[in-house]
Amino acid sequence: MLASSKNGTLYIGVTSDLVKRVWQHKSHAVEGFTHRYNVDLLVWYELHPTMESAILREKALKGWKRLWKNRLIEGENPEWSDLYPTLL
Repeated sequence: MLASSKNGTLYIGVTSDLVKRVWQHKSHAVEGFTHRYNVDLLVWYELHPTMESAILREKALKGWKRLWKNRLIEGENPEWSDLYPTLL
């Protein structure tokens, strides 16, 4: 899950290469929602054994209320720190 800032705009996506995909968002290499709203902080992520399970989880999270998403993030990352450096 990417955010523009603490309690800011959220983006939920799925990828097979998290480091590369977050870098693309941070460098604004791809036009679209995250570029337009400056959503480039990796604030939460989870790993899945298959792409199919990751896509199912992504769809479920996109259906969640904002409050639930905030609680999920703050359960692991209360300050909404950028987790991207921890991946490198």
